[in-house]
Amino acid sequence: MRKTVQVFYEGRVQGVGFRFTARSVSAGFDVAGYVRNLPDGRVELLASGEAGEVDDFLQALRESTLAGHIDNESTEEIAPPGGLRGFEIRA
Repeated sequence: MRKTVQVFYEGRVQGVGFRFTARSVSAGFDVAGYVRNLPDGRVELLASGEAGEVDDFLQALRESTLAGHIDNESTEEIAPPGGLRGFEIRA
């Protein structure tokens, strides 16, 4: 079963390599999506793929060097947007 999630991370998540780490971690999983900084200081991540891959990817992020920077994480399952290819950093 396919799954798409939108995740918002709060904490000291900008200026610490969050987007680059997320993209690097994504290489180990069959997920498509993006990660980007938001003007309010949060980071938005969208990941789409088989449910197990998406869940494992998010868990790997929680266990990565990013863990110490995340104060709060809110996740919502959403309808997949069209046109996702690979996992990218967006401005």
